[in-house]
Amino acid sequence: MRNSLKLFCLFSFILLLLSCNTNSEKENIISVTIVPQKFFAEKIAGDKFKINTMVPAGSSPETYEPSASSMVSLDKSKGYFRIGNIGFEINWIEKLRQNHPELKIFDNSKNIGIIEDEEIFDMTEDTDHSHGEDCNGHHSCHHDGDPHIWSSPSNALKIAQNMYESFLTIDPDNSEYYTTNYELLKDEITGTKDSISSILANSKGATFVIYHPSLTYFAQEFGLKQFAIEDNGKEPSAATLKKLIDEVRKTNAKVVFIQQEFDKKNAQIIADELNLKVVQINPLSDDWANELIKVAHAIAENNNQ
Repeated sequence: MRNSLKLFCLFSFILLLLSCNTNSEKENIISVTIVPQKFFAEKIAGDKFKINTMVPAGSSPETYEPSASSMVSLDKSKGYFRIGNIGFEINWIEKLRQNHPELKIFDNSKNIGIIEDEEIFDMTEDTDHSHGEDCNGHHSCHHDGDPHIWSSPSNALKIAQNMYESFLTIDPDNSEYYTTNYELLKDEITGTKDSISSILANSKGATFVIYHPSLTYFAQEFGLKQFAIEDNGKEPSAATLKKLIDEVRKTNAKVVFIQQEFDKKNAQIIADELNLKVVQINPLSDDWANELIKVAHAIAENNNQ
């Protein structure tokens, strides 16, 4: 009787292990670089894939180093969606390729015009720079271009299309499922763009100040002018800050945006000097649509005062 009980317990334990292994094998994971990508990927993937974000919420994608847990999830991933030329990818993409040679890497920035660094201050001019290719034949390795492509709804439509095509490559058996979800996502992005256009209808040419220039594509799409406090990725000197204040003073700027990942001191100096309203935003939010609508409201409400 005792031996039978032992055998039963052993058999049950083996079944449990097999069950765990089976569940682990069935788990589908796609890795992305930043949280906004997760917003789009989850809409298309639905319940077919779990989305692993390499740079977690609250961290700067310019300087973040991947955690052990995110690397484990990457190792289990069926694919990796990169966003373009953001700092994390510039520093880590080749290491990820070397450490995970079988991993399929897809570029979400494909076919999106990149704005060069010298253009980030004045986005009232029409700019459209096509992609080049890096030494490895992969698009969008722009060390000198603005990587914040997701701040534009028009770019978001292209990001969604790139993701959709990637899901079809990774999992063609569920193509109809992804197509349905993709069409719904396109409607949501288009609706977001229409809402922002309506909010900013009377704010054409409005100026705003931001510490890190993460709204360049947003400004371009909606006819706005962005002034960035950051000086080539660094804290501005006293002379640079004074020059910026003098430039902004000539405009009708009413708002300065701050982000949790960056220092707020210089933004507050400008706000106090020019009587600007300080508004905290999160361009890396997992609620992409509502965050851009919040930005639009902040510009419109203060511009019309």
